[in-house]
Parts: sequence; structure tokens; C-alpha cells
Amino acid sequence: MKTFFLEADKWDEQCVLDGQEAKHAIKVLRMKSGDKVRMLDGQGREGTFLITDTTKSTVTLEQTESFQHAKPETEYYVAIGWGKSVRRGWIFEKAVEFGAAGLWFWQADRSQSKVPTEVKEGWEGQMQAGAKQCDNPWIPELATIPEGAKGVMEKAAEFDNIFMLWEGQSPSDILSSEQLDLSGKTLFIIGPEGGFSDTEASYFQEHGAKPVSLGKRILRWETAALLCLGLAWWKGEVNNAER
Repeated sequence: MKTFFLEADKWDEQCVLDGQEAKHAIKVLRMKSGDKVRMLDGQGREGTFLITDTTKSTVTLEQTESFQHAKPETEYYVAIGWGKSVRRGWIFEKAVEFGAAGLWFWQADRSQSKVPTEVKEGWEGQMQAGAKQCDNPWIPELATIPEGAKGVMEKAAEFDNIFMLWEGQSPSDILSSEQLDLSGKTLFIIGPEGGFSDTEASYFQEHGAKPVSLGKRILRWETAALLCLGLAWWKGEVNNAER
């Protein structure tokens, strides 16, 4: 069954799919009245719909089944120092695959350009594509943080666990599976290319972030982000299998 996205405020027993999602259904997949589709709203809701009509730019749908997925007990967020865009699209997709609850981009001292004041329009679309591929009913929260390290810690004020991925600690604590056996909200803070400045490293630690390492090898920001999310996802899978 083909999967599509429909914003939560448009979800109803009878609704209309438009934009790129409708275009893909009509022109690429050649879908027609009578076909069944799976719908997601990115906020945990999933449903089955029957196509009742199509035009050149819209698909009319009738709901046949709908249910709400329970919110995960443990949520993992990643705050990444703003940097080059060449690998940014890749991390959107992978963050969805590994079930990230949020993906934040913050203005670091060593960022090579200014982080946008608002989330770019196309970013969520890349996440939606990843969610459809891996059947994830949740889309991570996207945010930009122009206020730097202070803005990150203010946004994470109510979080239960905060890790700062820092190769500068000596001796470094290696991020372990035991450290990820957590509940509540967890944040991984990752620097831009070039790493944290001394000021940022001190600020994060002074405000409750625990410095940890991923080993002696210096990883690119997207590799570090993927590894953190992968370790957290795998720990969750192991815990679920043991229950």
C-alpha cells in the first residue's frame, strides 16, 4: 500500500490531498478512484483511506481506518552546530529512520555561515520521504537556534539528560549503552566542522551537559549525529526485545 502525508489540521473522515503528494499519486503512481492508500500526519497518526475522486491536482479521500501510535517513552534529540549544506539532506532522512524526536541546528562560534532564523520549507519534505520509506509515523521536531550555546541550553531546560559530544575531554568518557538506558528526553549536542570553541565547551558543561566521546577518531558532524541516534535506537530495540 502506498504511503502519503497529510497535515494534521487537514485530517478528517473525508479529506483532500494536494500539492506534491497529490502530484506524485496522480502523475507518477497513476492512482485512481477505488485505490487504497496509507496516510501519516507526522504526529503519530496513521490511517487507511480510499480514493474516491481525482483531478489534475487533487485526490479526494475517504477514511476507512485510523489509529494513534503511542508516543515513545524515551525521546532523543540532536543539536548540530550549523555548517555546510552538502550533507544536511542526508541527516534529515537518517534522523527519521532512527526515530529522532528532534533535530536542531544551532549557531556555533565556528559555524561557516549564519544559521537561518526559521526552518527552511523543504526540510520537512525530506523527512517525510524518509518516514514513508521506513514506516515511521513520527516526524522529528525541526528548529534553528541563532542564539548559540545559550539558546541550546534554554531550549533543553526541561530535558532529563544532555550529552555533549566532545573529543577535547581527557580522559574521555566513551558513550556507552549503559548511559543510553534512559527515560524522558535526551539531547546530544554536536559541534560544527572545527568543533566547539573553548567558550562553548565551558558553557555547556557549566550548565549541565555531560561531556562524552565517541572514541579517539574525530568524526564528521553527520557521522557523530548518526552514531548517537543509531546507538540510542539499537538500545531501544534491545530493551523492547527483552520485555
